[in-house]
Amino acid sequence: MTWTPDTDALRGRVAVVAGATRGAGRGIAAALGEAGATVICTGRSSVSGNEGSDYDRPETIEETAELVERLGGTGIAMQVDHLDTAAVSRLADRIRDDQGSIDILVNDIWGAEVLKGGPAMWNRPIWEHDIDDGLRILRLGIDTHLITSHRLLPLLISKPGGLLVEVTDGTKDFNDSNYRLSVFYDLAKTAVNRLAYSQGHELERFGATAVAVTPGWLRSEMMLDNWGVTEENWHSALDPRRTDGPVAPPGFAESETPRYVGRGVAAIAADPHRARFNQRSVTSAELARDYGFTDLDGRQPDGWE
Repeated sequence: MTWTPDTDALRGRVAVVAGATRGAGRGIAAALGEAGATVICTGRSSVSGNEGSDYDRPETIEETAELVERLGGTGIAMQVDHLDTAAVSRLADRIRDDQGSIDILVNDIWGAEVLKGGPAMWNRPIWEHDIDDGLRILRLGIDTHLITSHRLLPLLISKPGGLLVEVTDGTKDFNDSNYRLSVFYDLAKTAVNRLAYSQGHELERFGATAVAVTPGWLRSEMMLDNWGVTEENWHSALDPRRTDGPVAPPGFAESETPRYVGRGVAAIAADPHRARFNQRSVTSAELARDYGFTDLDGRQPDGWE
């Protein structure tokens, strides 16, 4: 039997997806909309301009909000630079005025995909990296999460049952035993897992839950561009006879759409026993097996196997 989302599972809930412009953030916003939530989609890239973004990309937060609407939720786009404490404070004030409180906060802010470099840059010692780029990775990958939690968590703890999701790359167990590309990338991604643990410690007494969630090999807009394919023909990147672009490694067969991790977040949010995930670090595939949902193609890929 084909799995379908419960379109009312999160009806009446208010979520903030910080970093909802593209990739996992857009997928999470979409899945929350699929479940009927009101989703405030924040990021730097807007129809009004993306001069604050580290990427020169076409995606916007308005597109994400429109996707939420098409899927049955309520989408609200708000342009925010999450490194700007004053801007995030203004976001909190507006949400407080408009919504009163929030039920779900997703910290998916990243923006350092270009700075981390490609495979030729990986595994280089720290002294061979540009220090300004490295510190920028930490600012984008850690400081943004701290600033956003500091300003928005007061809106989440005003009533019990809130959920904080920290989105990262790799579970705690995986990252504890594997070096991740560079000192800077490694620190950013391991730190976000610890943020879920430490914030979960603080949130527990307010009846709230914090969990770190990692997608597998994500077919984000940037990843599809990297392999010269679209979501409709992504399998062609695996063809060893391919002549119109690079050939992806076999592991790409277990890649996933951004909606997959989003459905995992939506499942936790709808779970009355979500506290069982407090301070934990889980993958989209683990959540799929636990809750029974699938990716858009009906599969349950696991890029971490």
